Amino acid sequence: MAHKKGQGSSRNGRDSNPSYLGLKVADGQNISAGTIILKQRGTKFHPGMNVKRANDDTLFATCHGSVKFSKKGRNKKLVNVIKPN
Repeated sequence: MAHKKGQGSSRNGRDSNPSYLGLKVADGQNISAGTIILKQRGTKFHPGMNVKRANDDTLFATCHGSVKFSKKGRNKKLVNVIKPN
C-alpha cells in the first residue's frame, strides 16, 4: 500500500473568474449616464451617439436616455443613446 495519498499535480488548481460578457441593457430601455450597455472582446458593436468605448471595449452611456441599436452599412452595428425631449 502507498504511504502517501495521491495529491495530484501542484500545477493544477487555477481557475480564473468568468468575464460576464454580453449585453447588459435591452433595446429601448432607459438608462442613466455611466451605465454599462455591453461588455465585449473586440468591437463587435461600435459606439454611436452619446456612447463611449472603454479600454476593454466595454460600451457605456455618457448621458441619460434610451438605448437604440442600429446598423451602419452591411455589418457595422452601432449602439446609440437617445436623449429624452
